[in-house]
Order: sequence, then C-alpha cells, then structure tokens
Amino acid sequence: MTAHPMNTHPHRTGAPPLVLVAHGSRDPRALATVTALADRVRALRPGLPVHLGHIELNEPLLPDTLAALGDREAVLVPLLLSRGYHIKQDIPEMAAASPARTRLAAPLGPHPLLAEALATRLTEAGWTRGDAVVLAAAGSRDPEAAVDTGRMARLLSTRLGGVPVIPAYASAAKPTVPEAVRALRARGHHRVAIASYFTAPGRFATECAQAAPDLAAAPMGTHPAMARLTLHRYDRARKTAPLKRALATTP
Repeated sequence: MTAHPMNTHPHRTGAPPLVLVAHGSRDPRALATVTALADRVRALRPGLPVHLGHIELNEPLLPDTLAALGDREAVLVPLLLSRGYHIKQDIPEMAAASPARTRLAAPLGPHPLLAEALATRLTEAGWTRGDAVVLAAAGSRDPEAAVDTGRMARLLSTRLGGVPVIPAYASAAKPTVPEAVRALRARGHHRVAIASYFTAPGRFATECAQAAPDLAAAPMGTHPAMARLTLHRYDRARKTAPLKRALATTP
C-alpha cells in the first residue's frame, strides 16, 4: 500500500520547530489528547522539534513556549478548525510579543482529511448510511467561521456518500445542535448522529454529545489524519511571510 504523501516527508536539517497551538480546556482529557497528537506528529516526522502551547487554561501557555524558543524561527499550527478571533487576533498578538520569528499556519479546517477523521469517528459510534448528521462545532461570531464550518459539512456529506449534514454550534452562532436535530427530524430523518467537530474533548464537545438523540461520535482527537494534516499545514506555512513582517505591513 502506498504511503500517504503527507506521511512520508524527509526531515530537513534545521527545519524550524512546529508549535501546536491548542485552545486549552478545564477537561483533563483535552491536554492528554493534544499531547498524544503531538507524539503522533513526531512519529511521522522524526527529528522535527514539536512543541505545544495553549491559548488559555492549560500549561504550557503559548507565550511561555515561544519565550523558551528565544529568537528562533517557529511555525505555529493552530489546532483550531475555522477562522475566527483566535486565528486573527489572539495568536498573532501572542506571537508578536515574543522574541521568536514565527509563521502562522492556516487552521486545520476545512479539509478533506478532517472528513476522513469525522467519518471514522461516526462509524465507530455506530453510524449507518441511513443516518443524517449534525456537524457540531464550537461556534464563533466571526462570519468566516460559519463559512468554514459550512464547507466542512459539505465535505463530510460527500465523504459519507451524500447523506444530509447540517452544521450546528455550541455557542455564538445558529442553529444550535437541538435546532439542527429538529430540522432533520422535520425532513423525515428518523435517526440523527452528532459528528463532534472538535480536536479534543471539552465542555462544548460534551454539551453537543449530550444533545444527541441517537448517537454521538467522539472528537477527532488523535486520528492519524489529524497528524498528517498538521504536517501539511506546517509545510504550507513555511512558504509564507513571517508573521511579524506581515503584521508590520498591514495598513
């Protein structure tokens, strides 16, 4: 079987460290999950330095991780699934305040590899081809986040053979998960599955799962596609302008 091109990439000596940027959660499973994901990334790219930094709630915090790197180059790969405040404001501001020379990768989503991970998690939870799906995401007031999640819903629908997939949100956007479930029921779908569009367990993922009428999938977590996509984002970001320079030239 041919290895996926994102799985096998020779490590180049001197490649800048990869910093996984996680949101952070009070749920202890979240830290365990992103730590395990970092280990998967290291296994795919032996020799590449992989660090972890959180936006809030968990240590190490991103500013501390960047401070420890000094003035080295680093590529930040957010374990976030859409554009929004953290991508546009929080992470760039933390990076700009650090001595490190940073590049910022795009959020993980939307991407077909995430559809692969979501489909696997749904199947593990008992999804069958007759089940409609609610793609449960965190939610954001940024309209571009909803655009991204809507595109992810279409990618997942295609991956599942065309079954209906409706995006829904735990906060800040509509529809809510219960509203999306009711909409699918009204369209005649007797079984509705919740696809957990989250990197790791946490409060929002738990609340969305609790709203499931029939079955709820686990978050994508350490699915192999997550590590492959992380390295894909890293490789793409290495070709972009350093973040501080981009901020300095923004009108």
